Amino acid sequence: MPHHISIDREGPLTILTIRRPEARNALHRAAHDEMAAALDAFAQDDQQWAAIVTGEGDKAFCAGQDLKSEPPTSAASLPPSGFGGMTTRFDLDKPVIAAVDGIAFGGGFELALACDIIVASSRSLFALPEPRVGLAALAGGIQRLPQEIGMKRAMSLLLTGRRLSALEAAGMGLVAEVVERDVLDCARRWAAEIIACAPLAVRATKRAARDALARPLSETVAQIWDRPEISGLLASDDAEEGRAAFAEKRAPAWRGV
Repeated sequence: MPHHISIDREGPLTILTIRRPEARNALHRAAHDEMAAALDAFAQDDQQWAAIVTGEGDKAFCAGQDLKSEPPTSAASLPPSGFGGMTTRFDLDKPVIAAVDGIAFGGGFELALACDIIVASSRSLFALPEPRVGLAALAGGIQRLPQEIGMKRAMSLLLTGRRLSALEAAGMGLVAEVVERDVLDCARRWAAEIIACAPLAVRATKRAARDALARPLSETVAQIWDRPEISGLLASDDAEEGRAAFAEKRAPAWRGV
């Protein structure tokens, strides 16, 4: 049983909560390993269609690496799937939502960036302050932030460690929704909208969108019909169910096959 996180399942939704409020939900190796194992289980469970990652309390989503416990010395300091079991997990086709309430600093911001959607409370703050302590954002922040908001904006954060408010982050397109309170309920609403869609369609969309970042647009658009997840989607029972439900003016009953 995990000691540093909790795992809750609400139907097809998995909620992972970092439970180290005494350390502002910073992660040490044991917590990293528990997150990695929980995300492995989520990925392998056909009955789980979406996940939310959040932190206990209203002070911090995750303050990053617990430098007092175990300063990172190499990639081997983290599980193979990266910070929080997420930042180098490039084969997860199921959607993950970050529900941020409080600070998301360093690896905590990188953990949120590795998720597909970020929602945040208005009191939340984001930063990559690693250069201020002689380090660098080595869990994907250096690469993901320029992709998300452009090089000049990213450099203004990466080179200074400057803090970004939730509203500023939303204005840059990093945060999908800012709420005053109940950020987990906000994340549940987003998850419900995802779960209302056909799971195979969601996963195929995420995989194709992710792969498109690494290849020329002319290739990804022209070859979209040849992708195995797309051909599998179009031949699936859920695709037939979606068409039938539309014609019959009823809600579809997705089976994930």
